[in-house]
Amino acid sequence: MASRGTVKASANFTANDDAEILYKAMKGLGTDEDAILQLLTARSNGQRQQIKAAYKTLHGKDLIDDLKSELGGKFETLVVALMTPPLNQDVTLLRDAIKGAGTDEKILVEILASRTAAQVKDIVAAYRQEYDDNLEEDISGDTSGHFKRLLVILLQGSRQQGIQDGNIEADAQTLFKAGEEKYGTDETEFIKILGNRSAEHLRKVFDAYMKLSGFEMEESIKRETSGHLEDLLLAVVKCARSVPAYFAETLYYAMKGAGTEDQTVIRVMVSRSEVDMLDIRTEFRRMFACSLHSMILGDTSGDYRKALLHLCGGDDA
Repeated sequence: MASRGTVKASANFTANDDAEILYKAMKGLGTDEDAILQLLTARSNGQRQQIKAAYKTLHGKDLIDDLKSELGGKFETLVVALMTPPLNQDVTLLRDAIKGAGTDEKILVEILASRTAAQVKDIVAAYRQEYDDNLEEDISGDTSGHFKRLLVILLQGSRQQGIQDGNIEADAQTLFKAGEEKYGTDETEFIKILGNRSAEHLRKVFDAYMKLSGFEMEESIKRETSGHLEDLLLAVVKCARSVPAYFAETLYYAMKGAGTEDQTVIRVMVSRSEVDMLDIRTEFRRMFACSLHSMILGDTSGDYRKALLHLCGGDDA
């Protein structure tokens, strides 16, 4: 499958040359931030890892440490994220989300709802290797109720494959009976169906549900559930419909209004830059009255803005 990312591997790539460019950009007085961002946003993550190795070989120093000591603020956070392999980034984000003070449910929702089954299995394995801990146990110990149950189902990374034609109508009926049709809500049924069926199957179920109930699935979830469970169910439904649309919406709300949720912007722009940023841009333009490019322009500044625009990769005005 062709990548729908905006960042591609550079064709004429020499790790040693790039390592030298970065070394020179940081050597002596002042730092050439522009050289750093131009280079790193024009290399794939795999290439950045090779540059990191070459830098250590040539200069006996850790590239990320040097970058951290030369850069600051949001730009530094973005550059460090670019230098981190995607799997490590997910594992570290999840660890921080559960081990810090309080739980960052937003990160748990975003990562576990949007990653593929294979990616989730890799995350679980890498987490065990990195921390000698069980991710499922750590998340279970830190969350509760129906929210916890759905997270645990998603952590299994074992959604059914394909479309079960015979079950579409039955699933829609079950969801209708569990929510709109009864007083109170049977969250268990929502969790079971939304957590275990494939995305393509769920899309058919949502259509059947709409015919049956007169409501979009998202509307019913908002009416029937609340809190973290509502957030997670909505994320699962949105990702089943379209992962790029889910991330377009995540970016929009992170930048809309007073103050920007820069951590969210960095997380999404970096993690999707080699995956589906072109599709995210298309969805963004379709859903909101502006382009992602114009929103970044209006909402950020300096080297941080320049780097984000490179990752965005163009304007759809």
